[in-house]
Amino acid sequence: MKFIMLASLIAPAAAFTRASTSATRYAATRAFSGSSALFANPKVYFDMEVGGKDVGRITFELRADVAPKTAENFRALCTGEKGYGYAGSSFHRVIPQFMCQGGDFTNHNGTGGKSIYGTKVISILALIFFVSQHHHLKLNRSIKYFTIETLQFEDENFVLKHVGKGILSMANAGPNTNGSQFFICTVDTPWLDGAHVVFGKVVDGLEVVDTIEGVGSRSGSTSAPVKIKACGEIKED
Repeated sequence: MKFIMLASLIAPAAAFTRASTSATRYAATRAFSGSSALFANPKVYFDMEVGGKDVGRITFELRADVAPKTAENFRALCTGEKGYGYAGSSFHRVIPQFMCQGGDFTNHNGTGGKSIYGTKVISILALIFFVSQHHHLKLNRSIKYFTIETLQFEDENFVLKHVGKGILSMANAGPNTNGSQFFICTVDTPWLDGAHVVFGKVVDGLEVVDTIEGVGSRSGSTSAPVKIKACGEIKED
């Protein structure tokens, strides 16, 4: 008996993105007011360790007024409110006079990470047929479903530029592949404009960035482990 498998893609049984409630609310409120002046951009922090020693805090302002979806992704990964995030993860790639990269809290080597933005589920119907001894196709009634998940999101915009030290931007693997990996610039990097989404900047703790940069190398490997010991959001009254 000879088996033939035919696979066909059905209309997605479920295709959705769980957009961030707070990002959506922020954008809607700003659109209604016509101004961002009444709303403060969120601030978040990393408490850093280098070589197992505390080296201080980096504080970021997230530009939710320009890139609300990207800013919300980073904020929620700092708080860990989705059940996963940056706490305990490392900076896996540090190149002096360029940037410090982190955010891979799944594989810890630059190949992983994920955003907060849902899963896109696609159902695939696999129909198993067999050829009977009379050379007629008969359905074996075996139906299998598969799901494909993606935890990346699109490039929101390229309004903000890589204008200098302390700029916070998304690392990616090409267009529209934003997850959780990010980098902090240590110099002007204008060649990254239009390819990586800038969504914030360091507002305090540049000396900590200097310390991290100091254990980097041309290859990106670090001479000592660089770890985000703790992180979260700074609530301002």
